[in-house]
Amino acid sequence: MKSAPVTLRQDTIILPTYLPAEPDKNPMFLEKRVYQGSSGRVYPLPFTDRVAEKPVPREWQAIHLENEFLYVMILPEIGGRIHRILDKTNGYDVIYHQPVIKPALVGLAGPWASGGIEFNWPQHHRPSTFMPTVSEIEHAADGSVTVWLSEHDPMARMKGMHGVCLRPGSAVVELKARVYNRTADAQTFLWWVNVATEVNENYQSFFPADATFVADHAKRAMSTFPLCDGSYYGVDYAARARDGVSSADLPRQFPPGGTYPANDLSWYANIPVPTSYMCMGTCENFFGGYDHGVGAGLVHLANHHISPGKKQWTWGNHEFGYAWDRSLTDADAHGVFRPYIELMAGVYTDNQPDFSYLHPGESKTWTQCLYPIRAVGPADQVNPHAAVSLRVTGKTARLGVSATAVFPAALVTLTRRADDKPLATFTRDLSPAAPFVEKVSLAKAHRAKELVLTVTDAAGRVLLRHAPAAPTVLPTAEKLAELAATEPPPANKITSADELYFTGLHLEQYRHATRCPTLYWGEALRRDAGDARCNLALGRWHLRRGEFALAERHLRVSIVRQTFRNPNPADGEALYQLGRTLRFLRR
Repeated sequence: MKSAPVTLRQDTIILPTYLPAEPDKNPMFLEKRVYQGSSGRVYPLPFTDRVAEKPVPREWQAIHLENEFLYVMILPEIGGRIHRILDKTNGYDVIYHQPVIKPALVGLAGPWASGGIEFNWPQHHRPSTFMPTVSEIEHAADGSVTVWLSEHDPMARMKGMHGVCLRPGSAVVELKARVYNRTADAQTFLWWVNVATEVNENYQSFFPADATFVADHAKRAMSTFPLCDGSYYGVDYAARARDGVSSADLPRQFPPGGTYPANDLSWYANIPVPTSYMCMGTCENFFGGYDHGVGAGLVHLANHHISPGKKQWTWGNHEFGYAWDRSLTDADAHGVFRPYIELMAGVYTDNQPDFSYLHPGESKTWTQCLYPIRAVGPADQVNPHAAVSLRVTGKTARLGVSATAVFPAALVTLTRRADDKPLATFTRDLSPAAPFVEKVSLAKAHRAKELVLTVTDAAGRVLLRHAPAAPTVLPTAEKLAELAATEPPPANKITSADELYFTGLHLEQYRHATRCPTLYWGEALRRDAGDARCNLALGRWHLRRGEFALAERHLRVSIVRQTFRNPNPADGEALYQLGRTLRFLRR
């Protein structure tokens, strides 16, 4: 069957908008402001500190992509965010669709709007999250259309681009990212795609089965997952599971159902306070969320070697969270301020804040994908062709396949792992509009790890093979405590010059807001004034601050140590940074 072409439309839409106030013409810039665990400095951006209390109709540029399965709306003027993804096969909003633009002062420079998909870089939540991007349309020979949204980051002056691609006959939204350091110095960056999804008491986020523990920001705290066997974010989940939730602690809205334990962190309704958790240690490429009430959800898919970050964030299912829901959206026709959670996917790290390097002139590129799933429940395995689930209870196996394209006469097979003996075989026409769900009666009780689920197309090509692994042993409380991050001691308490150098480097790379790396490098130089690495680090530090005479002094000392015995050092960074410094000094 021939796929319908992807259609492209550009126009404007009118949305009720709470407009941010004009920034102060004489702004103040705070050096020690803490933001998302790192520096909250916004220079050269002014900080917007007020948002209108009443909405007005406002025209926004909109770019629409559509094929037979999906409708996608992009708003270039608000950070190039994806405002809506609609699954046309069932009318399900795959991501949280905001009926209003109602920013709160959550962003690095002030205004930040919830909902849709936000692209975060080079710092969380993105300095320009409420600023316009430049759009460009790319048509490919296969009929796909990619909408590129790009900017020159106003703080670090790097270039960031993300492309939203839709292909004919596919229910996959492909997200292409390119970041480029157009400056003469190494820069640090993070990149997380922030997918908001509407939630209720039936909504469950899910990680791969090999994810047995999760971490807070900066790995300050850990918890077993999905069942928390202790306390997390000040909530004693173990006691809740053991003793029940007291009437005083029960949420006014979205009360947890009786079908899942009170310490299961995968359910929105169980979490009463603002909470982040990031998946640790998985070797799989996917995660997602699923609304059991409507039988639909989404999966995110990316190469875990490049994109290991998998995170859930919630404001919490209690009064504090409800207050934020009221701040970020308007009531629907039923008077409900619809809540959401964030399913975030990061590159080059599994935690926040965690910054990677981008060297002068260097580009990095990667691809992530997301697509809707139907009827199958939380996915157990995902690839570009399909998401599958396999649930085994005693002598009954429940099989689920949600495909991303049309696969006529596909073969779904359940076999015994030990001898490849077929236990059930089905031939079905699979498509995004026609998920496959069947229950299979088994001759004897099995465990999931004893079975294999395979999906094959009509030509015999294996679309997906799922062989569940044995359950992973949960880490002990002592092991989780070992994995949690620790605070670096004061510089004068560190005995090793090597540790002093790397502690300073960590604080600089992670843009620490309240601890200065120069204290650690300076302590190393107090002990050894010729330390090449710490002199280079301080030279680079002063150069970035425009303190060229100090930069020259440290860089020349570094070069002397590096070339004392070897006129050809292993790298020439100190010479390179000195050259840059002298160009500024001689202007």
